[in-house]
Amino acid sequence: MSLLEQLFAAELHIEPWTILWREVVGNVFGFASALGGMRRRVWAWPAGIIGNALLFTVFAGVWFANPQDTTLAGQAARQVFFIITSVYGWWMWSQQRRAQREAGQTEPFTPRWATTAQRVQLGLFGLVGLVLCQWVFRQIGAGWPAPDWYYWADAWIFVGSILATYAMARQWVEFWLLWIAVDLVGVPLLFHSGFIPSAVLYLVYGAFVAWGFVVWMRLARHEKAPGEEALHGAETQAEPASLR
Repeated sequence: MSLLEQLFAAELHIEPWTILWREVVGNVFGFASALGGMRRRVWAWPAGIIGNALLFTVFAGVWFANPQDTTLAGQAARQVFFIITSVYGWWMWSQQRRAQREAGQTEPFTPRWATTAQRVQLGLFGLVGLVLCQWVFRQIGAGWPAPDWYYWADAWIFVGSILATYAMARQWVEFWLLWIAVDLVGVPLLFHSGFIPSAVLYLVYGAFVAWGFVVWMRLARHEKAPGEEALHGAETQAEPASLR
């Protein structure tokens, strides 16, 4: 067995669980990505890509002969989606950061709230996606006789993650709330399926995401978007501080 194969198969045994080291490492990169996202750092995206690639091999359990001997199709599929959208988010944030540097701005981008129309679009996509994905995952199967709620939960984790990642790339404050909704379903499902490191990290994410939401909400309230002052100079000067 090569060194790469040994690292890929490395396990941590904590009775009664067998844990893959790549699940632990993948979640460390995931947490680093979340921290970078909260701080509005471009490096959050490549860090997330590394974590997503590792976690895909964990959640596609049956395909990789993992010790859990089960597959979370929604969790595995969302890692693929994360990699794709992270490339988009990485490019988008990099472009904006470059434009800010050229304009002499040193602060990262300004978070903002989605409009009512954008929220409605997110809601409709989420509803349609949830119904469609639970049917698809049911056809794929879980590798064991899973109950109905299992597929609905797995589908929401996938669809909710799509919505949250897209909203993060668009710099909408709501993406934190979407992650909270994903965590509320994800933690019980991961514990139930034996993915303990991921479940524990999701619990940590819960507090972290709540903190990130407060941080972005304050930034959206108090910071001006790039070019805002130039476009609305006189109006901005006249606004009460509480509305900025």
